[in-house]
Amino acid sequence: MSSKYAFQIEKLKTMYETPWALAAPAFRVFGNLYFVGNRDGASWLLDASGGPILFDTNYPTADALLIHSIWSLGFDPCKIQAIFHTHGHFDHFGATALIKGLSGATTYLSAADAAMLTERPELSCIPDSRNAYLTPLIPDIEVRDGDTFSFGGVTVSAKACPGHTPGAMSWFFPVTDGEHTYRAGLHGGAGLNTLCRDYREQHQVDWREDFLRSIDRMLEEPVDIFLGNHTGQNDALRKYERMKAGEGNPFLDPAAWPIFLESLREKYNQMIRDEEAGTDQI
Repeated sequence: MSSKYAFQIEKLKTMYETPWALAAPAFRVFGNLYFVGNRDGASWLLDASGGPILFDTNYPTADALLIHSIWSLGFDPCKIQAIFHTHGHFDHFGATALIKGLSGATTYLSAADAAMLTERPELSCIPDSRNAYLTPLIPDIEVRDGDTFSFGGVTVSAKACPGHTPGAMSWFFPVTDGEHTYRAGLHGGAGLNTLCRDYREQHQVDWREDFLRSIDRMLEEPVDIFLGNHTGQNDALRKYERMKAGEGNPFLDPAAWPIFLESLREKYNQMIRDEEAGTDQI
């Protein structure tokens, strides 16, 4: 039987059959940073010299939602200059080919996940996507830990955080509003579905120790604005509602990053306890 941590395609049935039901408002997070994702998958847009920068392009079936969100904020999808990916799963590069085709944007993915997609394309989770024509991403730039990329006055820094995939990459960059500049951090991959017993046995991979080391490494990074690659990871939509209600800007919270990372550790530990007790099987 399947592990309760395994990828459950039925939970994402809505995304495949009626993706418009997961539409979410696009909004400004702070300064030149915007949310352009949906109720499940997060995509982020950073306004920069030379054109917008996009972080993750979400599910292939949500490409229309992404395009609409970008337009609704006054940005032109055809002028996006760069697309950074947190990791090599289909729900994070699903609309990349479309955006690149429209804009000619340069695409970025870690070298480790680029190799994974070439050597083990099934690990992209494309078989779960129900999209027969989706192919693995081949990035223009293969990124390595510590690389930096400058776009006018904006520098995007790459920090490897393997575990969810062998090449999950966190991205850090400044967000500016007038005289105020804060450091944003987008975590590269938090899911336990690729660490559970069933997945490891099915695919003969083991990234558990990498995952734990990555938590410790990410705790060393100062982050003022925590971003997730799935919308619920940083409660993006609830924070937006709080902003609209006049509660200030809850995205500006240096404590959110370490709280999230420690919650990952506890979820991992609970997964191990469940496996040892035999309660991970459903």
